[in-house]
Amino acid sequence: MLKRLFRSLRPARAPEENEAGIRLLRQNRPQEARHRFERALAANPGYVPAWSNLGAVLWQLRRSEESVAHFRQAVALDPDNADASVNLGEALTLNDQPEEAAAVLEEALHRNPANSRAHALLLRPLLELCAWRELEREIRLLVKAWERDPHGGWLKYFQAHTTLLLPLPPALRHEIASRQARAVRERVASLQAPRTSARRGGDARLRVGYVSGDFRNHAVGHLIAGLFERHDRSRFEVFGYSFGRDDGSDHRARIAAGLDRFADVGDEPFDATAARIARDGVQILVDLMGYTGRSRTEIFALRPAPIQVNYLGYPGSMGADFIDYVVADREVIPATERRWFSERVVWMPASYQANDDRQPIADVPPRGACGLPEGAFVFCAFNGHIKVDRGTFDVWMRILDAVQGSVLWLLAGHGERRLRDAAAAQGIDAGRLVFAPQLPKAAHLARHRHADLFLDTGYYNAHTTASDALWTGLPVLTCPGSTFAGRVGASLLRAVGLPELIVDDLRAYEAHALDLARHPQRLAELRAKLETNRLRAPLFDTAGYARALECAYATMWERHATGRPPAPFSVG
Repeated sequence: MLKRLFRSLRPARAPEENEAGIRLLRQNRPQEARHRFERALAANPGYVPAWSNLGAVLWQLRRSEESVAHFRQAVALDPDNADASVNLGEALTLNDQPEEAAAVLEEALHRNPANSRAHALLLRPLLELCAWRELEREIRLLVKAWERDPHGGWLKYFQAHTTLLLPLPPALRHEIASRQARAVRERVASLQAPRTSARRGGDARLRVGYVSGDFRNHAVGHLIAGLFERHDRSRFEVFGYSFGRDDGSDHRARIAAGLDRFADVGDEPFDATAARIARDGVQILVDLMGYTGRSRTEIFALRPAPIQVNYLGYPGSMGADFIDYVVADREVIPATERRWFSERVVWMPASYQANDDRQPIADVPPRGACGLPEGAFVFCAFNGHIKVDRGTFDVWMRILDAVQGSVLWLLAGHGERRLRDAAAAQGIDAGRLVFAPQLPKAAHLARHRHADLFLDTGYYNAHTTASDALWTGLPVLTCPGSTFAGRVGASLLRAVGLPELIVDDLRAYEAHALDLARHPQRLAELRAKLETNRLRAPLFDTAGYARALECAYATMWERHATGRPPAPFSVG
């Protein structure tokens, strides 16, 4: 007893407290970790690792400004500390400050050009900024390094979701996803995995749980709300586990109301949430995030449910042995591409993507209020700037050059300056790029009525964004890429009955856009067809989609219940 007393009275030592905090942080116990890092700084206010780690804890606690301030202090104390600089760059990126993030990470690389983590984290802000020259340099370095060392440990620093936005070899993309999955497993290796009883008692309904940080005013939240409401409650009991912030939006309230049980697990450690899911007897657990945002893949690595599914939020393979299935369709994952997916593919009868047929559209605003010139043909591309690649943008500029007086309507974002500069470099008046501010969803949908043709992006298509355009009656022109993320536009168009807007290459894309701009009657016929199909075709048949997805879930469970391993299959 005296030993324990003397140990508790011993002054805190910064390195020991810091290491204890790291262990707690890895277990998703941020409040306890924070206490340890604060003790480390009390023992030594100049201890840089504790400043940096406390910044990481504060970020996890959603105190982003304080987090960035702590990272800045770490860098101020030791500008040569690579970890501190890179942590600051990552926090600035996540805090929507890509310009400064890129500068910080470039400085870290100036100090040490071999800093693999800085190279990895630099990709995201460069994408946000449409800094294509620098981005292409980083892609070349990545591919060359991978060709020299295809299984190098440095690959662990690259984020799988970022690779979906880049023209990379599929084997490299798969290797990065697999490494991310292994890192997730390692983070939970010391935690107790729950027992998955999946007890159902006297209730014969299948229990399906959805896990996400995006149950709010978010693209995935917009897509999924209608599905939750349409699930057949005589056959399915539907759970939602939310670890994202409560934004107080109508979207959040609608999602929560559409579920049988809704749990806010934002403050829970990974293992506590996994234990909760197991206690709830969930039989099929659905990850709506994959490796996007502040996902908690660690919950799935603990295997709280017998069947686990990658669905909707992540258009790629997670490379994880703890994810059994991925929900897709024949367009986004052709049979020839199965080899790049660790999951077993479930092919839906139409598009894989859920859509909401109850989305309201506000009154259409005056054209002038949108900053659009009267009488101009409006090409629309409401994707985030992160999806705009140089090759597609060059085609857009040639289209503007060929259609006199036309404008390109884009969302506002961090790439505006470089996009204007790129337009001017091709002889296009930068004023012909009109940038639209963020608006509430119903108002955003309404302004689509002023656009004439939606132009899709290349490597990573419009997903929810394309569905938004089609829901408002705006035709979408797409050129499928070589990945799931790059073929979603084609999936949506087939499901809404407009395959004639899917073209084979950028040359055909350019020609088709010009043809429609020059022949108003052809465009009007497409609009009329879309208006007819919108509420008849499978894309916006939310109830029909729910039945098909439920058929997929029933098949997954039937295989499991009869002792058969997961296997690819088609629905319908």
